[in-house]
Amino acid sequence: MRLSRAAMLLTGILSLAAPAMGEPAPPVRPPPPRLIVAISVDQLSADLFAHYRRRFTQGLARLQDGAVFPSGFQSHAATETCPGHSTILTGVRPARSGIIANDWYEPALARTDKHVYCAEDVTNPASSSDRPVVSARHLNARTLGDRLKAANPASRNVAVSYKDRAAVMMGGHAIDAAYWWRPAGFISFDGLPVGPAAVSASRTAIATIAKGAPAMPVPSWCAPLARKIDASGNMIGEGRFALERGKAPGFIASPRMDAAVANLAVALVDELQLGRDAAPDVLSVGLSATDVIGHTLGPGGQEMCIQLAELDKTIGMLLAQLDRRRLDYVVVLTADHGGFDVVERQRQQAYPRAVRGDSNLLVGELAKAMTASTGITPPSGPLLYGDGMGGDRYISRLLSPADRAKVSEALVARLKSHPQVAAVFTSRELSQAPLPSASPQDWSLKDRARASFDPQRSGDVVVLLERAVMPIPVGARGYVATHGSPWDYDRRVPILFWRRGLAGFEQPAPIETVDIAPSLAALLRLDTTDGDFDGRCLDLDGGEGNTCEGPR
Repeated sequence: MRLSRAAMLLTGILSLAAPAMGEPAPPVRPPPPRLIVAISVDQLSADLFAHYRRRFTQGLARLQDGAVFPSGFQSHAATETCPGHSTILTGVRPARSGIIANDWYEPALARTDKHVYCAEDVTNPASSSDRPVVSARHLNARTLGDRLKAANPASRNVAVSYKDRAAVMMGGHAIDAAYWWRPAGFISFDGLPVGPAAVSASRTAIATIAKGAPAMPVPSWCAPLARKIDASGNMIGEGRFALERGKAPGFIASPRMDAAVANLAVALVDELQLGRDAAPDVLSVGLSATDVIGHTLGPGGQEMCIQLAELDKTIGMLLAQLDRRRLDYVVVLTADHGGFDVVERQRQQAYPRAVRGDSNLLVGELAKAMTASTGITPPSGPLLYGDGMGGDRYISRLLSPADRAKVSEALVARLKSHPQVAAVFTSRELSQAPLPSASPQDWSLKDRARASFDPQRSGDVVVLLERAVMPIPVGARGYVATHGSPWDYDRRVPILFWRRGLAGFEQPAPIETVDIAPSLAALLRLDTTDGDFDGRCLDLDGGEGNTCEGPR
């Protein structure tokens, strides 16, 4: 039988499009998900994850069936909440986002309060660093939600957390709904109404606080960690999170706070109908109890063990509720930074070099020393500005350039001579340094500081403390341990991706949190260009498929 010319032409076209006989068809790229769920567990270090991961049986167990990167990095030196959260969905480091710390100083700021909070609108006269008008104004980058809404205004960008800065830095500028906790319950941006889901979640939490709650059960694998530690007069290590009636701090510094945030997240999925139509949505969930407990009780005792057991349940509940709604969703879970346990417990556990920081490194003491050595004082206000024992130090702008240079030189010399200081860099040194590009595990201290440096916001001098120096001279109630160092116990965090149907795998090679946004953008088929991100796209399919490229 002879074929017509049209039939022969069609046959030829199909033969070119089809694979050769015996060759497998090219893998099909998965369709875009309807919902991205980005979970940040505040202060979940890679060390904590590694220590407890075999104990997880619910949500965190399921995520380990996906793409697991146990050696993720918040690669910059300023390992704090605001910078860390700013990297997760922007795909850029603090040097580019402008979020160099939780707080910084602007000595030339017109208001008396020179202290600037990372998530405040400094142009609003009602705002101050301790009572900020919450805003994403300082974030000089677009989040994944911002990009989605620019591509399709029907997409929704929703964020919820205990902390306002976590919600704002993961949500970004074009947020449809954002909530965080205050003593009266969940609130949102000034002038925006609080929706029914947040009102209901607030009432439930406040009722729990008013009623109180018994101590939480101790998993059998947590019991051996119940050892009493005296952290500067604060007895820690054996807590079980019993909630006294009417004591809100006991609710916040417990697994109950995470559960309240996760329950609100589920309620917002229903209230806003997230993941229900063709326009993909983003839901950012900031779980902060691990951080509050880490600061209050340290990350090494029975309390943190209970917290991680409860965190596993909370995430399991969240995923189960999404499943019940039959949503096509992708989950990414990571952390904004790690943490370092209290020095008193470190010394009992084969780390005798752990020490509390010298109070002479505090800004007030340094200013006194600078005045004594140089004879220079400003006509008004402090000579030096800064928080804590490390990080950015700002010299008064009321001094002449010559006097500022003298103070800077004296300050650098004094800091470099201190045994608890690992490195000191001037703003000029960091501004002239190239941005790091090698693997984050190989970065020098200067590289790490450069990744956090913004010439418009960073200090005149940047101080990095030695390894195992806790920048808390004396522990106080609610504050016995912290983070913020350039060392890997604060930089390394787990990064886990999960989607139903994607082949899972574990990759121990280091990646960065700035790789998350480009990887999700590829899944969503968002148009991006070279230079949009500091990170790279990760192929999240452990099989032959490639989530970064390939046939659609």
